[in-house]
Amino acid sequence: MLSRGRLWWVALALITAQLVIRGWLAATGNFYWDDLVLIGRASSHPILSWDYLGHSHDGHFMPAAFLVAGVSTVIAPVNWIVPAITLIVMQALASLAVWRMIRILAGPRVGAGALAALAFYLFTPMTVPAFTWWAAALNSLPMQAAMAWIVADAVLLARSRGRRPDATLIVVRSSVIFVVALAFFEKSLFILPVAFAAAVLAVRFDSARPQSASADDEIDRPVPDSPLIRAFTGARALWVSTAVIFAVWVVVFFSVSDATAGQHSIAQTARLVWRSINDAVIPSLIGGPWEWERWVPSPPMGFPPVWMIVLGWVVAALLVGWAVTRRRGAAAVVICAAVYAVVAQIPAMWNRSSANTALELAQTMRYLPDTAVVFTIAIALIVAAPATSTKDAAGRHAGTPERSRGAHPVGVVLVAALAIASAMISLVSFADSWRDDPTGDYLANAKRALAQNRDITMFDQSLPLEVLLPVAYPNNQISHTFGRVTERPRFGVTTDRLQVLDNSGNMVPGAVTPARTIRPGRGTCARPELDGPGRLLLNGPLIQWRWTVAVSYCANSGGEIEVSLDGGRAVRVPVQAGLHVLYVQLEGRGRAVAIRPVTDGLALHTGEGRVGEVAEARLVG
Repeated sequence: MLSRGRLWWVALALITAQLVIRGWLAATGNFYWDDLVLIGRASSHPILSWDYLGHSHDGHFMPAAFLVAGVSTVIAPVNWIVPAITLIVMQALASLAVWRMIRILAGPRVGAGALAALAFYLFTPMTVPAFTWWAAALNSLPMQAAMAWIVADAVLLARSRGRRPDATLIVVRSSVIFVVALAFFEKSLFILPVAFAAAVLAVRFDSARPQSASADDEIDRPVPDSPLIRAFTGARALWVSTAVIFAVWVVVFFSVSDATAGQHSIAQTARLVWRSINDAVIPSLIGGPWEWERWVPSPPMGFPPVWMIVLGWVVAALLVGWAVTRRRGAAAVVICAAVYAVVAQIPAMWNRSSANTALELAQTMRYLPDTAVVFTIAIALIVAAPATSTKDAAGRHAGTPERSRGAHPVGVVLVAALAIASAMISLVSFADSWRDDPTGDYLANAKRALAQNRDITMFDQSLPLEVLLPVAYPNNQISHTFGRVTERPRFGVTTDRLQVLDNSGNMVPGAVTPARTIRPGRGTCARPELDGPGRLLLNGPLIQWRWTVAVSYCANSGGEIEVSLDGGRAVRVPVQAGLHVLYVQLEGRGRAVAIRPVTDGLALHTGEGRVGEVAEARLVG
């Protein structure tokens, strides 16, 4: 049996090892998909406004996550260092909270089994995908930390029958933590039922006399024998407080969220949940999957071979069999953990259960970190439970000898070491699957190119498809992604030097595709034909859209002109004396581009032009 001092040192060593590994993952990571959406909104909205904080992001109501992303973007826009630090800090808080929870659940039986529970949480592949994806981590890590802390507080209150001198402080701090967790992720609503179930399961084998009560108290006030009543009455103030918060948050969530929007399918939800359990949760019990693949632009997906799935089920059956036969009340713990593993997947899978959703979505494993915490709770409760008793000759129950009450420490260490080694194989494969992601290189190149060309005006443009798809519009526009960057060009609707970012983030000459062409004017530079309102005829009609116009001109002096399409707003464009090219983006339709000199005495002759989309010049020809 490890002494408590050595137990602490081993636990801290395990947590430090996890943070070193996670630090490596964070250092080699970068922004991805929803991260850029958060940055885009933080760059186009005041970060303390309700339009920003209260936005329903893909069905999620997460004002605290938006606030952290907004502060990070303001401090260091499109810089991975600050998000990486937030990942490590949040993971450290979650890991320490989980260790505190394990120690409280285990009570006097804390030992090698408690370390096994901690090792499972620290190194299971179920928590890795949501860590490396910043937007997912802003949801998941606060929930993990809050779940661990509130479960521990609930057990403390339930075991003491609520008579601890610091009971009020415990209730207040857990209530505040619950609110904070909900502000990061609405799925934190699951914390309340998990905490209640954990409290009930934890007090089943406690002695009838509360630790903080006197003998007189016991005579005057009978102690209820039911674990359900003990858990409820002992932490009554906590349940009332968190239940009120729960109800209020549900109302707020459904008032502001669009989580129910879109097409949904019960059958597809069931298939996704089963795929999540069979191809993600079960292999993770033995440190899998070892093979991760990424279909750009999707996140990595785990593809466990059949043998790993089968072995995972076998190991799960053996562990359940051992727990049920060797630990009193383990069956209830196993059932609760299994129910949570299934039920907790349903909301996320329902939200993404359209007929076109690929089942591989469930294999990304980013919806499983809270399940890992629940499994950790289950392990801690099982190792802390009394060993099953045997009957003596008189038929009375006798306690199992001390040496047979738990697994041998050497065996626990060996099994844990094998599981951790398997998890490391999975982690390395997962990290390798991210290596072909172009987002980090694109952002770095783009920031450098924008800084080098900060004296020009650029048109807005979309990020490359492999970085962010158009479904994220308008947050897939570079004006949103780099809006908070100070060293960059101005973004506008008119320029005399068309430059664009290529798919690698480098600045290259741009051109306009010839969806329609403009014929040259009938004048010359010496005799400009446009000294009043005129129309540049196109070789065909335009539909209502945002078009880019490119036309060469020769002006007799500098000044301003107005340019417009039918049904659109006129845009003022500065022109220079001599021969130049103007580029302007217009909303509208029609068969001609209207043009009108605004500056007195300004006249110009127009040459050939194009109306179309902006592209790299080398692609237009």
